Amino acid sequence: MSKLSTFIYIALFSCVLHSQTVSENTVTTQQDTIKKSEFIKQLGNGYFPTKYFNFDLRYLIKYNQYEALRTGLGGITNDAFSDKLRLNTYVVYGFRDHRFKYSFGTGLRLDEKTSTWIHASYTDDLQESGSSAFLTDKRIFQFFEPRLLNISLFHKHTTRAVSIEHQLSPKLQTETQLAFSYIVPTYDYEFVVNGASYTTFHISTFKTCMQWSPFSGFELSDNRYVETKNGYPKLTLQYTKSIKNLGKGDFNFSKLDFRLIQEFDYHNDSKSEITLVSGITSGETPLTHLYHAYPNNINKETIMQRFSVAGINSFETMYFNEFFSDKFTTMQFKHFFKPFNISACFKPQLVLISRYAIGDISHIERHQNVTFKSLKHGYTESGFEINKLIFGFGTSLTYRYGAYHLPNFGDNVAFKFTFNVTL
Repeated sequence: MSKLSTFIYIALFSCVLHSQTVSENTVTTQQDTIKKSEFIKQLGNGYFPTKYFNFDLRYLIKYNQYEALRTGLGGITNDAFSDKLRLNTYVVYGFRDHRFKYSFGTGLRLDEKTSTWIHASYTDDLQESGSSAFLTDKRIFQFFEPRLLNISLFHKHTTRAVSIEHQLSPKLQTETQLAFSYIVPTYDYEFVVNGASYTTFHISTFKTCMQWSPFSGFELSDNRYVETKNGYPKLTLQYTKSIKNLGKGDFNFSKLDFRLIQEFDYHNDSKSEITLVSGITSGETPLTHLYHAYPNNINKETIMQRFSVAGINSFETMYFNEFFSDKFTTMQFKHFFKPFNISACFKPQLVLISRYAIGDISHIERHQNVTFKSLKHGYTESGFEINKLIFGFGTSLTYRYGAYHLPNFGDNVAFKFTFNVTL
């Protein structure tokens, strides 16, 4: 072989070797990027992933007026453990009530393409009285839950539940649940109905929920539908029936809950959001299962004594436990202006907010040892937020006016800080 041929051979071999090395490095870099992106996504959803088990960050540390500090551990198995079987659990401890709370459950996948699962669970925990959640809201995680700090009205519940989760179509999610609960209010409360008085009670419920996202886009990936376009509006409808004498059920009542979320994107980093929530219940409904209107104001004398953290969809000037309803509607409007581009690291954003609530209650005399008002005259508040001033913190100012305006000017004002972090 001539020197020229040898040189050409060595050059070609070096090129091939270099190409393979670059290709391998590129693949490795891409894999590392995908892993990092998936890890950040899991953190954004409130999980710290490990090989077989994802720790749930919601249970690490919280604070409220009944338990004070609440801390514990929880989580759920991931697809590496099994893509057909889920196991989930948590255990927490409240330092003021000196009590452990816990839950454990399992899920079995019946069909992958329609994401059909059957779930069973047992829970012994607290729940805020007057709160209402949709079954399809599977995962709501916030780094910081503002309203939780000031909630004082809880009831203990021991609940056994079985449910079926199913996609009728990629845009239509459904879940149906049968649950049996034993309720013990943590406050002095007596429910008087049909000549009988209850301080604790059993409730057996059948519940079905549908969430429709007609303008979202979905693609089939690994035999599962993945949302590729977050479209609006999003509509959720839920029906609940409490059945007397089913199991140990004490009461007959029905609930119908509806929510609409609409977003308008103006493609200049500004947007508007409208959130409409409505609910109605009829029958023998105890206070634990009535509606509040997401209040977030503590009952203290001065504005600065009430200084706390603003919520996401809560009424900042409405005092906790001030109103309860068996029928209500709330509407919230937010307009997010384009962030002020002061520097690469300092981009505060102005948000204008207006909220309205109306409701009513029948048979208020059934609810003994508690005092609250009706929302039948309509409740209004408006204000603004300036978000992301420093490390995700901002500030908000809200004013209460209209039918429920209070005589003392300061009692109508809520001055708070905000917290917004996006991964």
